[in-house]
Amino acid sequence: MTAAPVESSRIIVGAGQLAVSPEASDVLSAFSLGSCLSVAVYDPLIRVGGLLHVLLPESSLSPARASTAPATFVDTGVPALFHALYALGAEKYRTLIYVVGGAQIIDDAGVFNIGRRNYDALTTLLHKHNLRIRGEHVGGGLNRSVALHIATGKVLVRTTGQAGEIAL
Repeated sequence: MTAAPVESSRIIVGAGQLAVSPEASDVLSAFSLGSCLSVAVYDPLIRVGGLLHVLLPESSLSPARASTAPATFVDTGVPALFHALYALGAEKYRTLIYVVGGAQIIDDAGVFNIGRRNYDALTTLLHKHNLRIRGEHVGGGLNRSVALHIATGKVLVRTTGQAGEIAL
């Protein structure tokens, strides 16, 4: 006897949002990542995962927004993502972390370099908590989209103007 196929449920994670799921049929996705970063975290033992879509590195840029929308910023969004995963039973030492985005878009002169600042804030925060990035697709000048498949933990990246997906 074979099991009936399970249809996947795509959950879109917009800018300044996060989502977590223990449902094998869920696929968490973020689209059009320019200077924004998406952080995918997955616990392979219990098969729960989460996806964060941050816009800016530091909540000090807008404390009021950080209090109502912590996923907007790296320094408040990453802890919020981990707390949500811990509530589902994830353990820090088992988590696999993937990062996508952080491009330099529009700002050709590199004056603001939000993508790089987002990435630097993230790596500093992860290092502080003894966490390592398992895979990444960051920098450059391309828009990207990312999908985290809860059933398998696969993280797939699509880039503007390129065919196919890249597995991290």
